[in-house]
Formats: sequence, structure tokens, C-alpha cells
Amino acid sequence: MEDTQLVFNEILKLKKEKNAVILAHNYQIGDVQDIADYIGDSLGLSQIAAKIDADMIVFYGVQFMAETASIISPDKKVLIPDPEAGCSLSDSINLEELKEWKEKNPDAVVVSYVNTTAEIKTETDYCCTSSNAVQVINAIPEDKEILFLPDKFLGHYAASVTGRNIKIWEGACHVHEKIGTIEFDDKQSKYPNAEFLIHPECGCSTSCMLKSHLNPEMGIHIYSTGGMIEHVGKSKSKDFVIATEVGILHRMKKLNPEKNFFPASEESVCEYMKMITLEKLLDTLRYEKHEVKVPEDIAAKARIPIQRMLEIV
Repeated sequence: MEDTQLVFNEILKLKKEKNAVILAHNYQIGDVQDIADYIGDSLGLSQIAAKIDADMIVFYGVQFMAETASIISPDKKVLIPDPEAGCSLSDSINLEELKEWKEKNPDAVVVSYVNTTAEIKTETDYCCTSSNAVQVINAIPEDKEILFLPDKFLGHYAASVTGRNIKIWEGACHVHEKIGTIEFDDKQSKYPNAEFLIHPECGCSTSCMLKSHLNPEMGIHIYSTGGMIEHVGKSKSKDFVIATEVGILHRMKKLNPEKNFFPASEESVCEYMKMITLEKLLDTLRYEKHEVKVPEDIAAKARIPIQRMLEIV
């Protein structure tokens, strides 16, 4: 393995030569976050990909994120350091299943979490992320039936907040699904003065939302990863329990070194996100390999719900 600083230097050199920009999701390993030009959640990175001035985008994330960047910026070369970096949530529904669901509900508006394949987006009316799912639902006329996919926890959260009658697909992120009430209650006893930041994809999100409504003084907040970062920066609290993938703790600590962060579950590790390494990035930049290019006939259809998502923020 090459020395980390040498790898950093070579990446920076190649990035400048190729007019490339590096986007990294909040769940990436620390070294990867440290070399990135922009770090964020799915919505924030989508917004950056749509307007960034660069010839090349190297996406430190999983496959659907690189696909989204390719759809939004068809004139740019989009690379992913490891094409095997997938997503269990994205895999929880396929095109045939969605078409069958739509046939059973022909008048419904389809809202797809951005954690889906380009093909799924072609059969979607609106995309959303955990940052703007509620806003997207509220933008749809109240007389319209809604199909929400694929994350059941985010769907139930959006339905609870908006009061809408939503049909929800039974998909889930294998990392977030395991974060349940057992871990939450244990951490609440261990860190009684901490604020609790819960991602709406978590298995405990509905029960945590109920606890928050019944006991506002408990300091429970449900946020996207971007919302978590923003809240921590503004909060006067010193201790935080974070219920999402543990990669975000690196960024939180870097931005707020005087504060303490504890994972709700130490096992909340996405093996797909952790497949991306500095060495793989360097190799990708050197040889410009693992390009993600969505065919234009698919991209043209998938671009519509993504653009609608980007307009509702």
C-alpha cells in the first residue's frame, strides 16, 4: 500500500490535471472524506453535481449516486472507484415489481427515494431524499394517491409528518434497519444529557418520533445526514448520540472538535460505502476507469423526477 500522504499528493495532482472534482458521501471512511472537494448527503451532492464546473466527477459513494450524477450532468465523465459498491436499499425493488405495483394503482403518483436505480427513476414521478421527502409529499395535490418506495421507514416517517395516506414499499437499508429501540434505550441510559439525532431510515424512527412528541424535553431529533451536520453545528449541547451509519461521526468530530459523538449502534457500518479507498480513487483517476454512463434514453426519463426533486428544497 502506498504511503497515505504520497497518495494524497498524487490524487491532488491528477485532479488538477484532469479538471476533476471529488464528491464524497457522509458515510465514507475518514481518509476519503479528507481528500474530497465536497462532502454531503444524497440531496446536497446531487445539487453540487448539477452545477459543478468540471470535466470529470469522481463519486466517492455507491452506484446509484454515480448514476444520478451521470443523469444530471451528461456532459461530464463520471467515475466510481469501485463499481461493485452497491446498495441494499436500491436492490429492494426492481423495474418489473414497480411496473406491476403501478398497474394495480394506475392513478397514483410515484415517489422514489433517490436510493434507486436509473431504471426505477424512469417509472417515477418525483424523486426525494431524506432531506426533502416531506416537502415532496406536500407538493403533491392532496387528492392524489401516492406510492412511496423503496424505504418503508422513510415512507412511514413522511406519512406521519404529512398526515397523507401513502402506500409504502417494504424495502429497507440493511444498516439502518438494525438500529432499533434496544440500542436507543441503552444509549439513553448511558448518555442522559445527550441529544439524539435519528435518521428517518432507521428502524427506530417511528418509535423515536412518538417519544419525541410525548416528551419534547428528551432531545430527540429526526434528520437527514445533512440535517444532522447542520444541527450539531448550531446546538449548544456537548454530547450527541447518532443513529445512522458511523462514517458521519468523522465529519462531525472534524467540524466540532469540542463536542462528543457516540453511535447508537457500533455495528452500523455499510460495507458497500467502505469499499471505496484512497488507492482505488488514485487508480481510477490515473486510468479514468469505471465510468458510469447512463444511456440517454434512460437518462432522459430519469432526469425528470430528479429535476422535480431539486426544485422542491
